Amino acid sequence: MLGRVLPETCVLCASSSTVGLRFCAPCFATLPRIGASRCRVCALPLTSGELCGRCTNHPPHYDGVRAPYAYVFPLDALIHAYKYRGDLSLAPALADALTDAGAPQVDALVPMPLSAARLRERGFNQAQELARIVGRRLRLPVLSRACRKVKDTPPQAALEWSARKRNVRGAFVCDADLSGYRVAIVDDVMTTGATLDELARVIKRAGAVEVQGWVVARTLRGTLAR
Repeated sequence: MLGRVLPETCVLCASSSTVGLRFCAPCFATLPRIGASRCRVCALPLTSGELCGRCTNHPPHYDGVRAPYAYVFPLDALIHAYKYRGDLSLAPALADALTDAGAPQVDALVPMPLSAARLRERGFNQAQELARIVGRRLRLPVLSRACRKVKDTPPQAALEWSARKRNVRGAFVCDADLSGYRVAIVDDVMTTGATLDELARVIKRAGAVEVQGWVVARTLRGTLAR
């Protein structure tokens, strides 16, 4: 009802936008989308083929990644404001890209867990807020308590790539029986995929037959931390 009375404004330029949309048409057209030529597992852009070299030589535990956007401006600024400045009004705009008709069939959503210390510090789990919106729109259950992060690991962004996988090893536990489930892990950003890979490993040990990663934005190869 409010949407019919109050004008909607674009989250990027504050100009008028279509009712129900969070971006005006010009800003929406310039969002940094990842093209169709991408690795079918980790979603990194490719010039040819279906799999990148890393997924060919070291297959991850997750089965695929949905990442509609590249983690570059202005998506990185929006996600930073949402995640670190607590601007929860941006959650619907960020979740929009994960609710399109092309979503793979899954049985449930699992938000990427935060450690208890990080949750107290931030005040909310950004992945859980996204998963709630996506779950409501796609009519999928959100298993917010299925998995826990039991190690308060240093932020992945502060580590060299080679240390990221070691950093999250053993960081998660799954308390639910997910036998036969097809699960989508929801998160805001995927960089190297080490965190997603570790949680997917734990979820598959809990019986899941398929694990997807549904992330708003993907860091591109040229911008990965070295």
